[in-house]
Amino acid sequence: MSTLLIKNAKLRYEEGLKDILIENGKFKEIAKAISEKPGTEVIDAAGSLVTPPIVDPHVHLDAVLVSGLLTRKNETGTLLEAIDIWSDWKVGLTKKMLKENARRVIDWYIANGVLRVRTHADCTDPTLLTVESLLEFKEDVKDLIDIQVVAFPQNGILTDPQNIDLLKKSIEMGVDVIGGAPHIEYTREDGVKDVEMVYDLAEKHDKLIDIHIDETGDPHSRFVEVMAKESINRNMGERSTASHTTAMHNYNNDYAYKLIGNIAKAKLNMITNPFDNAVLQNRMDGYPRKRGLTRVDEMLARGINVSIGHDSIMDPWYSMGKGSMVQAAFLLLHMGQLNGATQVQQLFDMITHSSAKTMNLDDYGIKEGNTADMVIFDAKTEDDIIRLQSECTHVIRKGKVICRTTPAKRQLEYDTGKHVDFKI
Repeated sequence: MSTLLIKNAKLRYEEGLKDILIENGKFKEIAKAISEKPGTEVIDAAGSLVTPPIVDPHVHLDAVLVSGLLTRKNETGTLLEAIDIWSDWKVGLTKKMLKENARRVIDWYIANGVLRVRTHADCTDPTLLTVESLLEFKEDVKDLIDIQVVAFPQNGILTDPQNIDLLKKSIEMGVDVIGGAPHIEYTREDGVKDVEMVYDLAEKHDKLIDIHIDETGDPHSRFVEVMAKESINRNMGERSTASHTTAMHNYNNDYAYKLIGNIAKAKLNMITNPFDNAVLQNRMDGYPRKRGLTRVDEMLARGINVSIGHDSIMDPWYSMGKGSMVQAAFLLLHMGQLNGATQVQQLFDMITHSSAKTMNLDDYGIKEGNTADMVIFDAKTEDDIIRLQSECTHVIRKGKVICRTTPAKRQLEYDTGKHVDFKI
């Protein structure tokens, strides 16, 4: 029987410090003081914040790390040019290349405390290579990280007659989630059909929904209202997610107020992707240039479940990234003007519990009986984790430490010859 004891842990919203006993990969006991037994591995958290694993509910693992390999670069920096580049690039993509790149990124994720991921798989390729590869990859790394795979029609469902059959075949292959891209369709009418078809398929096959939707600066792109309607009418809001919705930034305020009310009524989950959308959206504005993100603060104020996705990691859409959701929260704090005291706490929720809710996870959180997945940060508060983009000193998966990080030590050297070790 493997036993791990975490001493002096600071848990979110808990008074004082707690000890956490883990046996056979499960949280056995959480109490003020737990006696150490012979043979138990002990880690002293020393008052640091101990949290459930970080969650990324939106990434494209089929495209990660290809930016350095591309012969054609995204010169305009736009979403549409990135899609064109990817359409050309994926013709030569191999399963080996995809899995090797995804595996490197999983290592980055783990080092950053991320143990739950939802990845989109482009299902508009007739070979369905990305869907097949990511479903296999999900099994390859299941001892390290939990992955959901979305069948994502990157180029739209109705733009090519074969795409609906490819989407259906992806469902037969065993994807967890069904996606769409209504703003990519040729007409408004086709965009509405795109959403309705996704809901029909999800209802028929008992799948979750995650649609790339209104990912544009165009204020006339209003497909999330269709998602809200379908979610209400079919009672599927808690199983449905609207990703991006950047056009909402540019809606007139009367319409946005009504829409957000309907999203709240539908209990629809929302994902914002600050890395990509900060650089891709509103490229045609000139100056003054809008922020290109959805209305996170207004949705949070109306009680809507909002989470943060990384989206891209070194691909045609976004050439940066290191798999840090804390970094994503840090960016959103600034871009979304979410620096109020309560909002900072909400930001941390958005990369933990809110994202877990988006993914419909039930075995999540530091709770007796749950799987013992957790992170010990090199900080004592959520504010400091985001401010400092703190390291995860210990990442624990099913009761075992799978990553240890020793934070950097800084040493000032003064003329007096004294050396001072300190933390910022």
